Amino acid sequence: MPDTHTPLLDIQGLEIRFNTDSGIVHAVNGLNLSLQKGKSLGLVGETGAGKTTTALAVLQLIQSPPGQITGGKIFFEGRDIMGMTESEKRRVRGNRIAMIFQDPMTSLNPIMTVEEQIMEMISLHSDMSGERVRERALEMLKLVGIRPERAKEYPHQFSGGMRQRVGIAIALACRPSLLIADEPTTALDVTIQAQVLDLIRNLQKIVNTSLLLITHDLGVVAEVCDDVAIMYAGRIVEYSNIRSLYRKPMHPYTRGLFNAVPKLESELGVKLAVIQGLMPDPTDLPKGCSFSPRCPYARDICMEKACGMKEWEPGHFVDCYFPLQNGGRTE
Repeated sequence: MPDTHTPLLDIQGLEIRFNTDSGIVHAVNGLNLSLQKGKSLGLVGETGAGKTTTALAVLQLIQSPPGQITGGKIFFEGRDIMGMTESEKRRVRGNRIAMIFQDPMTSLNPIMTVEEQIMEMISLHSDMSGERVRERALEMLKLVGIRPERAKEYPHQFSGGMRQRVGIAIALACRPSLLIADEPTTALDVTIQAQVLDLIRNLQKIVNTSLLLITHDLGVVAEVCDDVAIMYAGRIVEYSNIRSLYRKPMHPYTRGLFNAVPKLESELGVKLAVIQGLMPDPTDLPKGCSFSPRCPYARDICMEKACGMKEWEPGHFVDCYFPLQNGGRTE
């Protein structure tokens, strides 16, 4: 997206493919995305849209084979990550870019204490040594609301919410410029979700880091993010600041997502509006707009050629020939 300032993260025309027995999976298709320093961006879409694959590409962790980045560039702090040497990439991972994973139980080492795991991150990705490493680890535990006396406990001794706090402490231990949070509240109950989101939002300000939040939950994005990008079948279909997109969603897919959210004022027994059909087979994507087979507004041109992102209002970009201009929710 155009901006007068150099973005912290700038993804240009990213293409990612996976070779499988069923054919070539087109996971990410010409994706363009940017994030400014100190800002938070929500990347929203259904399961299989390519959100996590995009995040792994930023970290240069696409497993090859079967995965391969076949096109595009990823700039971080003005440098092309894909052009870095392996040692340079390792210095960026964990130090300048860190990630909070969806399931803290599988991302934490079960045979290491939480203190040891935070210390390992600090030792690997900073110049600290000796007692200063332990002090920073305890400082990070305190920052995420875990008492220092629990530092020598193991992940299985913590609840799901507390394990996610440990994951956040590990991710932020080296004060990264960019924090990627991949569905950080999915495995948690609603009350704990709110606590974790508040924690991420507050720590983002304290540590002064930018945030890329991957989620399928529009409510979570509204709580945490400045901007939002809607992703469908490996492409960004709508991009805007939170206020503009929530006030006036323009892409038919985005409108469908909003209509599928339960409304407090709805009468009992009223069925939720659903988006008809399923996401396209990533090994056989439609010729034109990937959403056209499910779109009630699709016309012949939509079936033939994708529109590409257009700025329909200041700062509001939509990949659609016929965006919904009337605002609000369709009923």
